[in-house]
Amino acid sequence: MKKYRLFGVISAVCIVLSILYSFVGNSQLPTSRVILSTNPPLERILPFEAEAEKPQSPVTLTLQAVDAAGKSLANAKINLQILTPPRNPWLTTDFPIVEGTKLLQMNATAPDGKLEIQQMLPIRGNYQLLVKVSPLVANTFAAYEQTLNLNIHENPIKYKYFVAIAAILLSLGLLGGWIIGGQEELQQGEIAPQSVRLLLSALTVVAIITLIVINISAEVAEAHGSEHHSNSTETIAPSFQKSQGLEINLEGDKNATVGKLANLALQVKDAATGQPANVALQVKAIATEHNLTVFDYKGIPDEQGKLTWLEQFFDGSPHKIEVEATPLPGSSRQFIPVKVAQEVEVEAIAPPIYIRLIGLFYFTAFVGIGMAIGLLIQHRRKLQVRAN
Repeated sequence: MKKYRLFGVISAVCIVLSILYSFVGNSQLPTSRVILSTNPPLERILPFEAEAEKPQSPVTLTLQAVDAAGKSLANAKINLQILTPPRNPWLTTDFPIVEGTKLLQMNATAPDGKLEIQQMLPIRGNYQLLVKVSPLVANTFAAYEQTLNLNIHENPIKYKYFVAIAAILLSLGLLGGWIIGGQEELQQGEIAPQSVRLLLSALTVVAIITLIVINISAEVAEAHGSEHHSNSTETIAPSFQKSQGLEINLEGDKNATVGKLANLALQVKDAATGQPANVALQVKAIATEHNLTVFDYKGIPDEQGKLTWLEQFFDGSPHKIEVEATPLPGSSRQFIPVKVAQEVEVEAIAPPIYIRLIGLFYFTAFVGIGMAIGLLIQHRRKLQVRAN
């Protein structure tokens, strides 16, 4: 009887182990996935710098959809969304309005399962790429979703600037604390010692100079913006072209706002039949103020001859959307490249007042820490003098 019971226990344990093994084994089986690669490599990618000495190039993001065996999925449709790093009010970036928003959303037809775009990344932090892959031909493979992360480090030069500014503010606070802490006795008719009065006068002069510099900079920036706006009326390709048997129409928002997506759409038709035309497309978004490409995509329209995407213009300057249609390699339809374009006016949004107040708090804190150190040094010096 005991032997039968022992046999039953062993059998039950074996069944449980086999179930656990099969569960773990199945969870580790390879599945369809998206492989992300960047150019330049991730460790060399820096966020957008408006005043960079050298012209910046957008980052090349390559998404390759593969099956469980690692083979590229053919005839795929890829939906891509790029989410910017979340908000952090205590350590804000250069574009606080852009934080926690959507940078790009697009649907792309990928005959070889690959989507490649060039996108300027405006701020530091962890970007999320939400990718949905589905078949163009039903039941050829199972649709799936994947979330990819792209962590962009801050430009090292920013840390150098921060250390330099912090050192200057601490030094000013230390000097002020030293002077106030070593103040002489008040003379008759004085409301403050001469050293304190000199310090306050110097701070007043510095504040006035700072206000003058800020106002002059604002006037120069406004004049530059007006000059640029007048130059932005230069001749560009029309948004609608009917040429060489093709009908190409670029539509979408002509006014955009920083922090929000602008809707853009392209329709390519055969001018004679009205049917969708299959051509190669190159789409560019160019910040006209610096003639800087912030988005670039090469691909083909969908089965309806359409290409739609939503894009955020984070820089706050006017942009130009430019699309060039060219013949596909080996296609029977041959034509001279056709261009369409559209200007987009972008409304810049000033950072909220609380963000500026937080920055002011940090600057004041550095001065206050320096002043506290100066006062402490003078206090100890006086105690030592009295003791002697």
